[in-house]
Amino acid sequence: MRVPARPLPLVALTAASALLTGCFSGGQEATDDSGAGGGRIRVAMMQPPRSGLSPLSDDAFKLSRWSTAETLVKLDADGDAEPALATEWVRSGRSWTFTLREKVTFHDGTKLTAEAVVNSLTRAAAASPKPRILDGVDLTAKADGDKVTVTTATEDPLVPQRLSSPQLSILAARAYRGKTVNPVGAGTGPFELTKVDGTSAAFLDRYDGYWGKKAEAPGIDVRFVPDGTARAAALRSGEADIVEAVPVSQAAVLDQDLITEVPMPRTNTLYLNTEKGPFTDPALRAAAREAIDAESIVKGVYEGRADVAEGLLGPALPWAAELRKPVRRAEAGDPAGKTITLGTFTDRAELPEVAAALQQQLQKAGFKVKLDVREYAHIESDALAGRFDAFILSRATVLDSGDPAAYLYSDFASGGSFNISQLADPAVDKTLRKAGQTPTGDARREAVIAAEAAVLGTDAAVPMLHERVIQGDAPGVSGVAHDPRERELVTADTHVK
Repeated sequence: MRVPARPLPLVALTAASALLTGCFSGGQEATDDSGAGGGRIRVAMMQPPRSGLSPLSDDAFKLSRWSTAETLVKLDADGDAEPALATEWVRSGRSWTFTLREKVTFHDGTKLTAEAVVNSLTRAAAASPKPRILDGVDLTAKADGDKVTVTTATEDPLVPQRLSSPQLSILAARAYRGKTVNPVGAGTGPFELTKVDGTSAAFLDRYDGYWGKKAEAPGIDVRFVPDGTARAAALRSGEADIVEAVPVSQAAVLDQDLITEVPMPRTNTLYLNTEKGPFTDPALRAAAREAIDAESIVKGVYEGRADVAEGLLGPALPWAAELRKPVRRAEAGDPAGKTITLGTFTDRAELPEVAAALQQQLQKAGFKVKLDVREYAHIESDALAGRFDAFILSRATVLDSGDPAAYLYSDFASGGSFNISQLADPAVDKTLRKAGQTPTGDARREAVIAAEAAVLGTDAAVPMLHERVIQGDAPGVSGVAHDPRERELVTADTHVK
């Protein structure tokens, strides 16, 4: 049973605040206070860099949230592509030609050219593993004056949306050395990344040569704080101006004026290993699915700050519920005391509690359950290699392209790079290919829901709930982004009064 949230003891508050004080008081000094805002913006982020802030990894979303790296296009609130480093584009069969914005410079002073764009896109396309947004996509880029032509092996209606992914950020040539990508001083955004302190901190300064609106704040000081209680304490003590992902357990004891609940296209899902172990049996996957009481998890762990899942796609995509139909699934079998290993990670404060609740529910149904809970950086490779019978993941469903077809392919296609369930089902693959090839609009949405139904019918993934991220903003901070896609946080408008 969950213990009711209580205010953090003073000694714990002091200790937690100390985790951030060194960074925010002794880090990079502001060199320019001429903007409309006052001091530098202090940000406490949840997950430390996993790949040295390489844009070819999930670290790309940090670069995007700091407004330091930019893409050819960006997405509007409806998920449609609009200009960024490219001002316009035209399609001709398998090719899309993008006209580049003029008078854009990288943070090292070099100019944005078609050759620089081609270099970044080519490096991403040749990366191993590829950025998720390029799963199943054979992409090439070619320079032609101030234009870049992107060609895919088959016709792809989502090329502009794909190119909005932060993992396809355009960086200066200096960023690429051998197999590594170093974004320090190599972006085009309103803030220049000037220093990275391993997995502890990062520092950015306003870039006065920015092509767009000049940033109001002189800079950003970032501290990576995986401990959710410490992040919440930093908001209460005034050690941080913006706090990412406040734990549900702390939200109730914070000043409610300081927090914002952002409905997320993020689903907390139980992935079941279909390749080896007990869950190769569809009847046992069905037994696990029927054992789960998602409503009790929402009430007990998330204190009502989440939505019970009806499918993989949640209320952030309202059309999904309108199109969804009942799914035919296998009948549940008898677990008969089968032992399973259930994994998850500590970076999201609620997941270990979710794992404990699921352990009880699955054991009640007849399974024997061993838990393996670690930091994400230490467990991801094992999860992707299929070393767990079951794995709990908090997964953004439209993070990469604004379109859920890319997420579904990445996670459930035979060749998907994030296929934790190790699913290899020809029927599922067929629906995923159709969804990916259907032009945008109503027909594509219907194809996406058909693909979701095919996945759910295998019980390779059991959606439990849709999260709402809780973001903390100090009283003196203005212009902070509250982005459901987790692409924006500090923008040119963000400043401390």
